[in-house]
Amino acid sequence: MALHSFLLKADWPGGRNSVGTIDAGNLKTEVSIPPEMDGPGVGTNPDEMLLGAAATCYIITLAAMLERASIQVSNLSMESEGIVEVEKGVITYKTIIHRPTVTLANDEQMELTQKLAEKAEKSCMISRALKGNVDIKLEANIK
Repeated sequence: MALHSFLLKADWPGGRNSVGTIDAGNLKTEVSIPPEMDGPGVGTNPDEMLLGAAATCYIITLAAMLERASIQVSNLSMESEGIVEVEKGVITYKTIIHRPTVTLANDEQMELTQKLAEKAEKSCMISRALKGNVDIKLEANIK
C-alpha cells in the first residue's frame, strides 16, 4: 500500500472578512470568503477549491480511462457547477454537476465513451471522498 501526503500552509491575519494566503506547493493564492456570502471576494475560496478539486480529478480520470481504452479524442473540455445552500445560517455544499464535452475523432465509440464518462465520476478519488455528503451529477455531451 502506498500513502501520499499533501501539505498546505495557511495564514489568516484576522477576522471573518480578512484575506489570507495558502501555499500548497504549486498552488499559492490569496483566499477569502466569496462576495456571494458577504465576504471580500479576494483570491479564491473554499467553494471554488472544492469544485476545482472535484472537476480536475474527474477530467484527469476520464482522460486516463479514454486513453487506456484507445479512444481517439479530438477535444476534451468541461464545465462544472457547484451549488451551495444557505439555510438558517447553515452553509451546505449540496451538488456538483460535471458537464464534460468529449469530441471523438470518429463516432464509432460513442457508447463506450458515455460509459467511461459515467465510470470516471464513480472512480475519481475526490468524488469518492465526497460521496454521501455532496450529490455529484454528470451531464456528458459526447459527440
